Amino acid sequence: MLKIRLQRIGRKNDPAFRVVLTDSKNAAKSGKFKEILGSYNLKNGEVVFKADRISHWISNGAQVSDTVHNFLVHQKIVSGKKKNVLSKKTPTKARKELKKA
Repeated sequence: MLKIRLQRIGRKNDPAFRVVLTDSKNAAKSGKFKEILGSYNLKNGEVVFKADRISHWISNGAQVSDTVHNFLVHQKIVSGKKKNVLSKKTPTKARKELKKA
């Protein structure tokens, strides 16, 4: 199964990410990917996507990771709601409010 996800690049304490199309069995750091679909620079907050290629691969059945899905929703490339990407071990704000009520 093909997956669109983030791959970390950059030096220590200088994070930057690539948005890549890869097989889901490949490790994120393996460097084996089929196509680079964009980039995300954490320090600058700069997000660049190839919208036409991403929509092409999604229409061909590629799955999108939750974090990349949230970026695509924010950029209005994909319609839908954002997904919760926080750890399931730590309760989210909504869960805390439900427990208090």
